Amino acid sequence: MSGHVYKVIEVVGSSPEGLEQAIHNGIHEASQSVRQMRWFEVTDTRGNIENGVVAHWQVTLKIGFTMESSL
Repeated sequence: MSGHVYKVIEVVGSSPEGLEQAIHNGIHEASQSVRQMRWFEVTDTRGNIENGVVAHWQVTLKIGFTMESSL
């Protein structure tokens, strides 16, 4: 069989350390219950401001994973 079929989920990762860590946190947490993850896309970025500085980052991720064949 050629080609792949993917299912897509959406998660929000967060971190006070920055965008990259928020992405890593979201992917790591999703990997605890989702197998065969193959790609991700950042679809939204948000931040929390406290006392005039960025205090926390949030990123919305679409994560694609290959579906397991029942054949």
